[in-house]
Amino acid sequence: MTTPAFGDVRFLTVAEVATLMRVSKMTVYRLVHNGELPAVRVGRSFRVPEQAVRDYLRDSYIETA
Repeated sequence: MTTPAFGDVRFLTVAEVATLMRVSKMTVYRLVHNGELPAVRVGRSFRVPEQAVRDYLRDSYIETA
């Protein structure tokens, strides 16, 4: 797997990630602080790479009966 060029990385705010995942912002903060979702700290806020959110959702997908 190749790492995209830094200019190609799209970062999302915690609020955008929460909306995309349909969870609360607190859940996103918990995932970031537990290391389950990588993020970059910008000042006092976090930015999450969009691909990291897609990877997290893909890896968390569970088949049901």
